[in-house]
Order: sequence, then structure tokens, then C-alpha cells
Amino acid sequence: MKIGTDLAGRRAIVTGGAKGIGAAISATLAEHGVTLAIADLDEAAARETAGRLGPDHVGIGIDVRTRESVEAAFAAARVALGGYEILCANAGVSTMNRAVDLTDEEWDFNFDVNTRGVFLTNQLAARDFLAAGRGVIVNTASLAAKVGAPFLAHYSASKFAVLGWTQALARELAPEGIRVNAVCPGFVRTGMQDREVAWEAELRGIAPDAVIADYIAQTPLGRLEEPEDIARLVAFLASDASGFMTGQGINVTGGVYTT
Repeated sequence: MKIGTDLAGRRAIVTGGAKGIGAAISATLAEHGVTLAIADLDEAAARETAGRLGPDHVGIGIDVRTRESVEAAFAAARVALGGYEILCANAGVSTMNRAVDLTDEEWDFNFDVNTRGVFLTNQLAARDFLAAGRGVIVNTASLAAKVGAPFLAHYSASKFAVLGWTQALARELAPEGIRVNAVCPGFVRTGMQDREVAWEAELRGIAPDAVIADYIAQTPLGRLEEPEDIARLVAFLASDASGFMTGQGINVTGGVYTT
């Protein structure tokens, strides 16, 4: 089987799909013939990304923190696409602070988007997939879901939760043939990373270039990760080529973490 050829004609919802890793996932799936509903808090950016990929794709506004918004976005996606077989729950946020200085607001913001957002979108997709008798879910976790990261204790906790949820949901849905997996990116060159580099530089009292050099030094493959590195793995997990894989949190970190 040529990986990804079976994706042609399938339909997907990609949350946080307008920028960064999500935009790369959207573009890669579109290249494999998937029709997309790109759902993002920035609805204008979602529409712009969808338009750039072609007339068959749609951009939809979503706030993954609220059930009402998720339900409305998924309803719009069903109408626009005529249904869907793939959910990529990619929407995520980060902030940085020392654990002893974390505010309730920072904790809640990370958990509301990263964890509650995965719960809500996965739950709605699971209901749709159970009714349809088919479906694949791919969640975006993180390297920080495998090893706690300094200044990211709250973010790490939210992403560890994503892996626990992924494993449990996969076990529940496996008897129905519905697969659930997660990808765990490392140091990815995105706008989110640009913000994190600035925050970490300030917290550590070093220059931003030194932070980036540290990221690269930690990566055995010797470079920053690109969004496309994750997108290709997501396409594989969405395809029938990974048909005997479920409940996995797969590292795509350039060797930073290998367990």
C-alpha cells in the first residue's frame, strides 16, 4: 500500500488549522486529496487558509473551550462537507512561567484549550463516528507530554492529560474499529515557538539565540523541527496504512525523547 493514497476523497476537521502546525496538517491532508473544514479561533485566518488550499475547503470559526462553539462548528462542518471521517484535534496554546509564580488564569487557559478542547472535539467526533461506523482521531500532544518541561509545568500537565485521554478513548472505541492516536512534536519552528523563545530567554536571563541553540543542541538530528515533519505523521495516522495502530502517543522530536 502506498501511504496516504487511500485518503483521497475523505473529509476532515482540523482544529487550530489556520496557522503553524495546523496549517501544515491542513496542507498535507489537502495534498492527499482530503477535503477540509479548517476550524480556528481566528475565523478569518481559517477562511484564508482554506481558500489558499482550494475551493472545496471551508474555514470555520471555533472556540474549543466551549461546548456550544464546538457543536456549532462541527454542525457547520457536517453541512459543508457532507460528513467527515477524520478529526485532527490540533488547537493548542502555551504560556511560560516558573511553577511557583503560575496564576490560576494561566493554569485554566492551558487546560481549557489543550485538554478540555481535546475532550470536547473528540467526544463529538466519537459520537459521529460511532453513528457512521468509521472514523479516525489524531490529537496533537507534545514532547512536554512525555517529559516535564521547566517553565511549562502547567502546559506539560495539560498535554500529559491529552495522552491519558487518547489512550483511554482508544481502548473504548477500538471494538467499533475507530482509532485514536496522538502525535508528540518537539521544538517546532512556529509563531508559538517564537513567543516561547522570548519568554524563556527572559526567564533564563539569556539571549533568544541562545535558547534556540539549546533546542538544537538537545535534538540529535541537529535542527529545529518543521511543521511539515508533524503533518506527514498525521497523514500516516489518518490513513489505512496505520490501520493497526491505536492508543499511541508517537514522538516526532528528532530524537529529543525516545521512549
